[in-house]
Amino acid sequence: MFVRLSNLSFAYADSVPIVAGASFQLAPGWTGIVGPNGNGKTTLLRLIAGELEPSEGLVQFDPPAASMQLCPQTVEAMTPAIEAFSAATDGVARRLHGELRLEHADLSRWPTLSPGERKRWQVGAALYEEPAVLALDEPTDHLDAEARELLLAGLARFRGVGIVVSHDRALLDSLTAYTVCVADGAARIWRGPYGEAKRSWEAEERERHDEYERLKRKRETLARRLADKRRLATAATTQINAGSRMKFAHDHDATFKGKAGKARMASARLSADVGLLRAGVERVSEDLAGFRFRKEKGRSIFVDYVAAPVSKVLTLDVPKLSAGATPLLEDVHLAVLRQSRIRVAGPNGIGKSTLLKALLGGAHVPAARLLHLPQELTAGDGVAMLDGVRELGGAERGRVLTLVAALGVDPVRLLESKSPSPGEARKLALAWGLGRQVWALVLDEPTNHLDMPAIERLEDALTEYPGALVIVTHDEQLAHRCTAEEWRLSEGRVEIRSSGQSGQAGSYRAQE
Repeated sequence: MFVRLSNLSFAYADSVPIVAGASFQLAPGWTGIVGPNGNGKTTLLRLIAGELEPSEGLVQFDPPAASMQLCPQTVEAMTPAIEAFSAATDGVARRLHGELRLEHADLSRWPTLSPGERKRWQVGAALYEEPAVLALDEPTDHLDAEARELLLAGLARFRGVGIVVSHDRALLDSLTAYTVCVADGAARIWRGPYGEAKRSWEAEERERHDEYERLKRKRETLARRLADKRRLATAATTQINAGSRMKFAHDHDATFKGKAGKARMASARLSADVGLLRAGVERVSEDLAGFRFRKEKGRSIFVDYVAAPVSKVLTLDVPKLSAGATPLLEDVHLAVLRQSRIRVAGPNGIGKSTLLKALLGGAHVPAARLLHLPQELTAGDGVAMLDGVRELGGAERGRVLTLVAALGVDPVRLLESKSPSPGEARKLALAWGLGRQVWALVLDEPTNHLDMPAIERLEDALTEYPGALVIVTHDEQLAHRCTAEEWRLSEGRVEIRSSGQSGQAGSYRAQE
């Protein structure tokens, strides 16, 4: 079984192509698709699935009748496929139910299932169909560590052509054998999982930069030699002209003609040298013009920070914490100090998001000095934030937009848009909080919808952030670097323990 893309291109109407001239082959096994937000990862997935018609080129399945399942990024409604999978009792269904820990009775409370629980049902239903090609868009969004391991185990047993769009570095490095990088209209395949592929394209980019710099130095050398030759040629021409007007009394005609001839020959050689050097400069300039480097919008985030005036920023002291009528936790006594670095962990549906909201209710600082980023932002949230940025004063707006750019979004294009994408909205929310110099960040899966470069820059930013940080995340690398304490929710209790974090953030622990 193979999937072949031949000169595949796609553009909406007359706009710039999102994908242009993509040509590669996907074999059995898993291939990851990565790239910045808005550069066409999901579009490429939909082109392969046949949901979009390419502007040019072909997507071919071999054999042509091969079946395909596409799992989109969101899981809102309970589909007929999920219902059928839940009701199935054959061996494949029972195995998947057990491997993914899915219970038929759970469907009766679908509206209250966590996004992670819904995702397991969605992927399980797709695996149950045993397709030849399985395409997943951000399958580990909202999944806790246990659910991720269950899902990874199920996906690892898939023997068809697997394609996964993901920002989950651990998933990509453990599951995939090839990586397609989509950026600036190009889609190119690289051997190896994300970490290995990234090292390869970064090495190639360094080689291109080195070649570019070598050509620049060559052009500068040729330009200096050209200037020198032009000066000599000008001087020779001046000498010939002066000599033709001046003949000394003791010069014989033959002597004079010999000197004049040598001068003209030297001048001709200099003119030829000038022509050759000029042609050389032009050739090197043409070579340099062929280089295209992607402008890097992201850069280190530095916030001129003033610490909170109180030692405890957030507290929660309740005998019981519930979600509606459902009890979640008992005997909850928690405090977030002004330099705490806390990861909230536990299985999906155990109450992590509810705990974050309850913490915010016990704030000891104004709401304007806190940033709460929920798992999902609505389209209205993004539009409201964008309108708010437009209304800011010049200096404050500049500060927020600088942070937006640091997270990899073009500020000009963002301000001109009607509504930010989900990834752009999350970056805007983070920039909004950091730009206001908030005293606490309360983040629920902040990497959802973020592209890989943005996650890596966010990781750097949160590591440097000197305020209080409370974060729910399935990204183990981010959690390890950015937190020093873990609140683990289990069996109705909150267990507080050191996360074993050894990086810079550990120095931010308050010592009251």
